[in-house]
Amino acid sequence: MEIKYMKEAIRYGRRSLLSDDVPVGCVIVKNNKIIGYGYNKKEELHSPLAHAEIMAINMASKNLNSYHLEGCDIYVTLEPCLMCVGAILNARIKNLYFGARNKRFGAVISHQKIEKLITNHRISYESGILERECANLISEFFSDLRKRSK
Repeated sequence: MEIKYMKEAIRYGRRSLLSDDVPVGCVIVKNNKIIGYGYNKKEELHSPLAHAEIMAINMASKNLNSYHLEGCDIYVTLEPCLMCVGAILNARIKNLYFGARNKRFGAVISHQKIEKLITNHRISYESGILERECANLISEFFSDLRKRSK
């Protein structure tokens, strides 16, 4: 099941490329149905808050008419940053699945450790789902960006 939804997250992440945003995609699933999706729109919306996870959480919350996303799973192509981990915890999402690690800003296992956050909600997580595809999406974007800036 994780691979199917991570492929969808990758597909959404590619949409970020249309606005020269870092290609990060996300889907939120409840009862085997995608109820929210998002992709990075920081450049497009000129907002540091327009991360894929935030966009997906907003959509899922509207679809459920509640910010409590209990029983939902979130699939993200890149390890979430601290802001997004906070939103995931506040939304009470059950499981987090992500592809590539985010060595600069990752707040699950890479830069910060999610277990060290003192919260009343705990989230299960799994990393490395379609890791190569997710990592390639990011590295190809930055490689292309460097070529264009020369």
